[in-house]
Amino acid sequence: MGDLSEPLDGLAAATGESTNGLTSSELALGDSQSQTISADEIALYDRQIRLWGVRAQEKLRNANILLVGMKALANEIAKNLVLAGIGSLTVVDDQLVTEDDLGAQFFISEQHIGLNRAEAALPQIQKLNPRVALHAVTSSILLQPPEYYSAFSLVIATDLPLASLSTLNSCCRLSLRPFYAAETFGFYGYVFADLIKHTFVIEREMSNVSTQLKPETTTRRVIASTTKRENGKLIELVTKEEIYSQIVLANSSPLPQFDLSSRRRKMNVTPLISCLRALWEYQSLVQTPFPTHSHADIKLFTQLATEKHKELQLPTETLRAEFLRAFLQNLGSEISPVCAFLGGQLAQDVINVIGGKGQPIQNLLLFDGEESKGPVYALHPIFAPLQGETITGNGTDLLRVGPANGSTVMMI
Repeated sequence: MGDLSEPLDGLAAATGESTNGLTSSELALGDSQSQTISADEIALYDRQIRLWGVRAQEKLRNANILLVGMKALANEIAKNLVLAGIGSLTVVDDQLVTEDDLGAQFFISEQHIGLNRAEAALPQIQKLNPRVALHAVTSSILLQPPEYYSAFSLVIATDLPLASLSTLNSCCRLSLRPFYAAETFGFYGYVFADLIKHTFVIEREMSNVSTQLKPETTTRRVIASTTKRENGKLIELVTKEEIYSQIVLANSSPLPQFDLSSRRRKMNVTPLISCLRALWEYQSLVQTPFPTHSHADIKLFTQLATEKHKELQLPTETLRAEFLRAFLQNLGSEISPVCAFLGGQLAQDVINVIGGKGQPIQNLLLFDGEESKGPVYALHPIFAPLQGETITGNGTDLLRVGPANGSTVMMI
């Protein structure tokens, strides 16, 4: 390949980074013997390295991702992560390919009908990037012991009911592994993130106002601030720490106080959150994936959605019959553009988390394709104050325990 110093130096100048190895990361990697990126990979991933840097690409290179499910949304997630250059992808799916799968998936065709979905998709995924190690698991993910998840850097679960998601989320927490859940319902969908405790860096131009090392919200605080000079400008690197909640707790948590602080803001909250909670409750009660179009099922789902809407303290007029009807009609369908959008959003968030750059999803993203809106809600339990002082800002409260220097932030 000749002298490699020129392309390496060029990338270092473009990204403002040193290329000498990896820095320590809060994210545990599946392979303890991480490998630095090669010259061939630098050439292959040149454009994205200039976007997020050599060190972030090296972390991606050593990432071992577990993807549960291989339907249309998972197709998009796998495509984006494999093209980004992750080290390894393990796909778990115990279902067989059916004719219904051919409508929105692009890794399978008619010849795969009757074959396992994970095994059928792997050859096409491999063509996207031969450098990525691929593995297929054809048994149910629920048969795996809790220690199974410790071999992975991060876990993504798609198209599963809340009970299964909660089990996987708990196993990931035991292994200290970040967890994502996602699903689409026709024009609608969601992405949920539980990163447990995640540290990330925000880069911005240095301002006249000094950065304070203090809590920003109930879940996020600034823990460090440094500077660097890039292209003649002084850039500030602000390190923040974010804490997360499990999906089962988020599902029973209230909306952020900011969204409930006025009637206008309550009116802007999407009724999709009430329908999603109602769907999860329906699945728990009836033990079937989706309500049928029978009068009894429609009545039960409407009752559940109304109850969830009231629990969230939202105006009754925002849960319209038209929206309920549209949501029910979309259940069980997959629409390629919606899967592409949510799959792209989730994959980009995973890349940011692995690289330790950028604000991750905190913690529930809801997508309404008919309105082209994708609000994010931070859903966390509320605890009674223990002791300490309350810090109020932007509709959030923080409890500071201990001395001001090195204080601990807890939700109240």
